[in-house]
Amino acid sequence: MKENKVNILNVMFNSVNRENILNILTKRIEDNMKTFLVTANPEIVMQANQDHEYMKNIQQADYVIADGIGIIIGSKIIGDPLPERIPGFELMQELLKKGSDSHWSAYFLGAKQEVVEKAVENSKQQYPNLKIAGFHNGFFDWDSNQIQEEIKQLKPDLIFVALGLPRQENFIAKNLAQFDHGLFIGVGGSFDVLAGTVKRAPIIWQKLNLEWLYRLMKQPSRWRRMLVLPLFLMRMLQFKPKG
Repeated sequence: MKENKVNILNVMFNSVNRENILNILTKRIEDNMKTFLVTANPEIVMQANQDHEYMKNIQQADYVIADGIGIIIGSKIIGDPLPERIPGFELMQELLKKGSDSHWSAYFLGAKQEVVEKAVENSKQQYPNLKIAGFHNGFFDWDSNQIQEEIKQLKPDLIFVALGLPRQENFIAKNLAQFDHGLFIGVGGSFDVLAGTVKRAPIIWQKLNLEWLYRLMKQPSRWRRMLVLPLFLMRMLQFKPKG
């Protein structure tokens, strides 16, 4: 059966729910397959429409899923609704749990040194049977580093890349051909949450799809980034996907 995809401003989203994508990813890891997954919000979609190279890199992904209520709203605007929002942090948590249950290995790349160290430490406590293959902070020479070689030698099952957009997807796309195994996923600021240095919105805010507003209240400096949402919705109102 052909998998349905939804065109959101020329970024093709997989029409899957949380259970679907977790089952797909689990099988691909168990089958020793390589996977590039993008958890995309309106900011990523708008960046891709402004940056041709970034769009090409996003298009390399095996799966693109909706991380952001704006993407769900956008899909409804064009009459092709996606099933549900799949927050990247929650998907990462579920992969870590599955990794612990299945004795997978994981590599953490990104954030400040103290943050990634704390994220790894907390992961060891919360997911005791997960093997930590290695980790590296997000501050390195883009053109001269041995990170991809280290990952290739360690052969982790899960590779979490927390470099922020567009660096994390660009890093994965640039180096993906060197690998023959592993799930590569950009996770933005998830290490900060995993480390406990940033708190997620209370459950009620999450259920009301107002996590973005909670983060803005806690970090007012994000207001410029938040302007992308109304711009995205305006573009969606004008967007006429082909086919």
